[in-house]
Amino acid sequence: MSSTHAAAPYYFVPGPSKWPMLGGLTLLLTMIGASAWVNDIAWGPYVNFVGLAGIIAVLYFWFGDAIGESEKGLYSQRIDYSYRWSMSWFIFSEVMFFGAFFGALFYARSISMPWLGDLDHKVIWPDFAAHWGNTGPAGTVQEFKTMGPFPIPTLNTALLLLSGVTLTISHHALREGHRAKTALFLAATVLLGATFMGFQVYEYMHAYSELNLKLTSGIYGSTFFMLTGFHGFHVTLGAIMLSVILYRVMKGHFTPDQHFGFEGAAWYWHFVDVVWLGLYVVVYWL
Repeated sequence: MSSTHAAAPYYFVPGPSKWPMLGGLTLLLTMIGASAWVNDIAWGPYVNFVGLAGIIAVLYFWFGDAIGESEKGLYSQRIDYSYRWSMSWFIFSEVMFFGAFFGALFYARSISMPWLGDLDHKVIWPDFAAHWGNTGPAGTVQEFKTMGPFPIPTLNTALLLLSGVTLTISHHALREGHRAKTALFLAATVLLGATFMGFQVYEYMHAYSELNLKLTSGIYGSTFFMLTGFHGFHVTLGAIMLSVILYRVMKGHFTPDQHFGFEGAAWYWHFVDVVWLGLYVVVYWL
């Protein structure tokens, strides 16, 4: 939010913007390219990358416009409330997003797997053992090893928990007006997030090369990479958001009383932390 609300109107309504239309077009272009890519059409990857580049450009300029409006003092307390409700609903939609994935894992492991191993199905698959992490009743999946909680997942858990602490310290420093301390601990949060992603990349390389665990490794492989992969994507987005906030902190955009841009990114990061704790227990331990 803006450093001042003194000149803000009752409720600021921006003029017509080209960014929503351009955002929709770039998303459409990205999906067309992705669809062509997975169907082995030669031009698919190029169109996909052009669409992704377009999305990044649209977001850069669109958010730049919003930051500029904020810094001009156009955002009143009512705009602040609107942003808070919008961010709250966005995080709720993310809860539903991950809830669907956790639900898929629960159904596959706790309902489908025992059902395939019951007495009725012993006639069809007499050698099938209904334990989580198998190659399936038909034996069409290549042998693989499951991923345990040590050492990388546990280390990553510690990194994310520590990043939540450093982000909280940074927030308190901002509320107390200590800009240098705010920037220092915010930079530490971004660094911890980047380290988390580095370890996850190494974990994926280990899974593919040494465990033969792939996205095609039956329901275990698909749910493992779906949950950890999308979470890693959210960590990456969160680190980018916090990097932008760090730049804005260094530019002096926030005050102890008006800093929802910081708070919104912090809400998102803490949400990512909580999701990882559930993922760490359900995917790696159970």
